[in-house]
Amino acid sequence: MKITDIAVSTMDVPNAPPVSTYYAGSSYVVARIRTDAGIEGLGYTMLMGGMGASAVRAYLEDNIVPLVTERDALQIGAIWADMYENDRGLRKKGIPVYAMSAIDIGLWDILGKSADKPVWQLLGAHRDKVPVYGSGGFLSYTVDELVEEAEGFRKQGVGHYKFKLGRENVMENVERVREVRKALGDDMEILVDANQRWDVATNIRVGRMLEDCNLFWYEEPVLADNIAQCAEVAAAIPIPVATGENEYTRYGFRDLIEARAAQYLNPDIHRCGGFTETMRIAHLAAAYDVKIAPHLVPELHVSVLAAIPNGALVEVLAGSPENLWEHPVEIVDGHLLPPERPGHGMEFSAEAVRDYTVDG
Repeated sequence: MKITDIAVSTMDVPNAPPVSTYYAGSSYVVARIRTDAGIEGLGYTMLMGGMGASAVRAYLEDNIVPLVTERDALQIGAIWADMYENDRGLRKKGIPVYAMSAIDIGLWDILGKSADKPVWQLLGAHRDKVPVYGSGGFLSYTVDELVEEAEGFRKQGVGHYKFKLGRENVMENVERVREVRKALGDDMEILVDANQRWDVATNIRVGRMLEDCNLFWYEEPVLADNIAQCAEVAAAIPIPVATGENEYTRYGFRDLIEARAAQYLNPDIHRCGGFTETMRIAHLAAAYDVKIAPHLVPELHVSVLAAIPNGALVEVLAGSPENLWEHPVEIVDGHLLPPERPGHGMEFSAEAVRDYTVDG
């Protein structure tokens, strides 16, 4: 099955509250991969806040599309390797991997459609539903707003809720966690996310003070590039550390695992290399009994977690766009169900394509 054409476009999607407080919108670089069999695969990569989207698109159009066009669309592994190895002068972090990921996602969509099977079944079909954690809790929230959002998720059967750390007054963060724990009781898991805001000493101080709050995990304590410092925090606090949303390919995750920097890894399918590389990361982590809990993108990550034995949770963000997808994922009794449609099962709604496409 030959790739005949790849149509690239950009969609600028406004974010609803509360996400819009921090990111007014996000950009999707979209690659529609067409074949001589009449099957089209939807690939895309999402950039929160839209930063870097034009660079990702340029790399995709200038370096990836010419390399991939006329190739056999079902040779996904070979195409991934060629995309990775084609440019040896640019390390495979950031922009190149975003671009590669869009193509890989689209190729798996084609494979699933050609086999008339959903991607999660082709990847392994370990389970048919995936537990959710509700995500939001931005720094602008009051404690009452944190509790209200958490209770909204709980009404949907969700048993895990994540909110942010990072207010300037360190003790204020500690008190917010204590108050939320008191309000929610002990039957809902609480996850906290420092979003790379603090140094090692501050994270250790906070993590130790929060030991009695029974937190599920403590996410991204330090700058994502400093794996040694993340490992230092992980070794010093009693709360499991999660990280990885800003890491790329199996090599980056190998370094996290070897450093013992986290007990939960948070790969982002758009950033780490698409379905192909996310599965490699998951299998690598399984050898160390490390859990996978991907970053955002629940509409694709649900298919990954349904296919692996070491999947933990899928992230659903409060305020996600409601009209973006033709078949949006829905929380059912605290879980997401992987799509039964062939391919990855996702398609932008006609309304979203019309309203949000800025060029294409």
